Amino acid sequence: MHHAPKPLSTAQVLACGAIIVTLSMGIRHGFGLWLQPITTAQGWTRETFAFAIAIQNLAWGISGIFAGMAADRFGAFRVIIVGSLLYALGLVGMAYASTPLLFSLSTGVLIGMAQAGTTYAVIYGVIGRNVSADKRSWAMGVAAAAGSFGQFLMVPTEGFLISHFGWQEALVMLGVASLLMIPLAWGLREPAFGGASAAPREQTITQALREAFKYPSFQLLMAGYFVCGFQVVFIGVHMPSYLKDKGLSPQVASYALALIGLFNVFGTYAAGVLGQKMQKKNILAFIYFARAVAISLFLLAPLTPASVYVFSSVMGLLWLSTIPPTNATVAQIFGVAHLSMLGGFVFFSHQIGSFLGVWLGGYLYDRTGSYDIVWYIAIALGVAAALVNLPVKEAAIVRPLPRDTVTP
Repeated sequence: MHHAPKPLSTAQVLACGAIIVTLSMGIRHGFGLWLQPITTAQGWTRETFAFAIAIQNLAWGISGIFAGMAADRFGAFRVIIVGSLLYALGLVGMAYASTPLLFSLSTGVLIGMAQAGTTYAVIYGVIGRNVSADKRSWAMGVAAAAGSFGQFLMVPTEGFLISHFGWQEALVMLGVASLLMIPLAWGLREPAFGGASAAPREQTITQALREAFKYPSFQLLMAGYFVCGFQVVFIGVHMPSYLKDKGLSPQVASYALALIGLFNVFGTYAAGVLGQKMQKKNILAFIYFARAVAISLFLLAPLTPASVYVFSSVMGLLWLSTIPPTNATVAQIFGVAHLSMLGGFVFFSHQIGSFLGVWLGGYLYDRTGSYDIVWYIAIALGVAAALVNLPVKEAAIVRPLPRDTVTP
């Protein structure tokens, strides 16, 4: 008779997972601060920088699917270790890339793959397997809040490093810091993945994917997440340059990104808590519609440091607060056996949106001298995402009882 391995403690999962997400997300949230130093030093256009970040988001999305599969099959800690090493290599490569191709390979491909192995899909798989369903949405909110705290903590730190040590040296320092995720990964070693074999599951990967992609609510969640990626990555990467173009100081942009991170600590945590009490689809619809309203008011109001800080604070409450209800809904519908993989597919949709948001920002700016068109697209997509989330059905999917447990 086989006994199920004892799960990791919730405190251990959240402590190690939250610090990993803090480092991984905190580093990447500050990349917009490097746009002007790198393009000025290298003589590149903004589209060149934006394209590399767009590739990063796409590589993150594609790699996230396979990182999720590997984490579900062999355990998250192995995936996180590989991701940490790739992060360090990518940041050093970003510092010393001498051509747009090398810059896209390091900043885009390597760092994108690294983020796939060190962020939400992988960490949420561990949470789903080790935290009871009645606390799962809350726990995911805590992990998402950690990523937001990372932005609040790391963006000003990155600005300080750039101004005091230079942009290349700052990237190398961050590369060293990313290696701290390796010892933290050992705290997420799950007993069920102690050996090289996979943990037994009721569905194969193919069965789980076929079930998910035939389910309309899964498709709607993916559509909403596409919009999330478009909005947050466009704003995160291009807003510092947008503000500088309008005559505001670089410090305003640094404080703005830090405020987004600070207020998103509260926003993501609140979304996780509310997800235990309310229908998560309604939470998502509200977030997307509120973003559209916030962007509209920001563009209509006179642009001053005060208006930037108010906008950043409001957007912070809405920034990554889509993550806990989206992933908790996937877990609620399909269960946790393939959660990292299914979360990776949903996140891939997010990253397609991220690719388009950041690339279109650079492309349209270089051709029109303005970000206005992309701002308007972000507003329209926010309204559309609010509408597509309303029909989502959150109830657990009903499956026929399996004859035998299978191991894919």
